[in-house]
Amino acid sequence: MHRRRRTALLFTAAIAAAAPLLTACGNDAHPGAAAVVGDQRITVAQLEHRVDEVRAAQRAAVPDDAQYQQVLARTGSLTRDTLHGMVLDRVLHRAARDAGVTVSRAEIQDMRAGLEEQAGGPEQLETVWLQQYGVAPDRLDDNLRVQLEAQKLAESLGTDTSRPEFWQALSKASDQLDIDLNPRYGDWDVQKSSRVDTKTPWVREITTAQTQQTA
Repeated sequence: MHRRRRTALLFTAAIAAAAPLLTACGNDAHPGAAAVVGDQRITVAQLEHRVDEVRAAQRAAVPDDAQYQQVLARTGSLTRDTLHGMVLDRVLHRAARDAGVTVSRAEIQDMRAGLEEQAGGPEQLETVWLQQYGVAPDRLDDNLRVQLEAQKLAESLGTDTSRPEFWQALSKASDQLDIDLNPRYGDWDVQKSSRVDTKTPWVREITTAQTQQTA
């Protein structure tokens, strides 16, 4: 695999790994907002729309009811993982902008063409991204832009996306953006540039699947 594509895939995996399972809470100190990143709000409606896109794609790919229920059980943290990705995208974009990094449409198309060849075609690539990373087909190009941005940022720092130097740049961007998550989705760890559990007395589990996964 081409080095750029391999490193980009590592960053995608890192996003998934950095998003731990958490439970929901019963307090809402951010009416209408799932998160505030700098001067931008990610509304609950925007978050739910992203999740609905993934669920619709999953349902289309798995029409059997029993199998679809298994998919739901395996992806019980989709809402929180999706919010983690939406926030981290903005953090990465800020870090890339500060480093003078940009990504062109041509670069995205080139990366997608290479990945489609490796996967066996456009539909196969969309299936891989949906199943492994929870990315809806219509969001694939957006996600590839993120991967390229991460790759080019790492290169500008003389490192790669698995190294502390890269994540330190994201930590700096997180601090500058003063990220504030709605407590129902957890909290944002600036040092790790990652969503984390909120340790509060009123945290409660909401699904059996989450209970099993966190046991």
